[in-house]
Amino acid sequence: MKLKFSFILLFLYIGFSTFSQDKNLFEKQLFIAGDDTLPCRILTPINFDIHKKYPLLIFLHGAGERGNDNEAQLTWGADLFLDSLNRAKYPAIVIFPQCPANDKWSEYNKNSSKDSTGYEYSDIASIRKPLKLVSDFIDTLLQSNQVDKKRVYIGGLSMGGFGTLELLWRRPQTFAAAFPICGATNPNKLKDYRKNLPIWLFHGDKDAVINVANSRLIYGILKKTNPNAKYTEYAGVNHDSWKNAFAEPTLLSWLFSQKMSISK
Repeated sequence: MKLKFSFILLFLYIGFSTFSQDKNLFEKQLFIAGDDTLPCRILTPINFDIHKKYPLLIFLHGAGERGNDNEAQLTWGADLFLDSLNRAKYPAIVIFPQCPANDKWSEYNKNSSKDSTGYEYSDIASIRKPLKLVSDFIDTLLQSNQVDKKRVYIGGLSMGGFGTLELLWRRPQTFAAAFPICGATNPNKLKDYRKNLPIWLFHGDKDAVINVANSRLIYGILKKTNPNAKYTEYAGVNHDSWKNAFAEPTLLSWLFSQKMSISK
């Protein structure tokens, strides 16, 4: 299927010095593939230079930010990347796509069994449409001359943590690093992750929505073969552990220091 899209990095440059540091600096854009549309907000670096290549960061929101207003997805995390010091120190193209209401980034079902992590997964290999659009958008961006293919990153919270972990499985050779927050995934998929992938997981030990057992299980499996897997668990923290994760003083320095070797 031939993709049609309204996103051209060349036209994203804005004289940022004339604007206050607010969420409107994330430009509203639409990625269109056939009859499907992915709303997204895009933040480009200060003094964006079309002749340079920049790191690319994709952030996937949680279930509470779904819709088609192209605004709610900035509720959590946007401020971290809008911070003037962070923008100056870590120039990057940052994208917050939005999942439609009543849909989700990846395939999973709740399981009420008390001896489980709370979720069960089918063997269906098909990708959900919202995540397929994100993946297609990434391909489009990688074909541009503005993205450093060795420095592509992904993160997400809650439902977006599920989506992050799903894309790491579906695209093992794309991401230089990842930071899923209070997410979960089919543990059988972890063996297919890129070898030694730098990944930093976060979770609150009192999470009443997504059991902390999910991140504990993921980390327990990954650390056996991956020395670059990290896990931070917050004592007494419920489902909003992303607030703690975004406050981690070394999160961005760790993330943007990762660089992937791309074989030809």
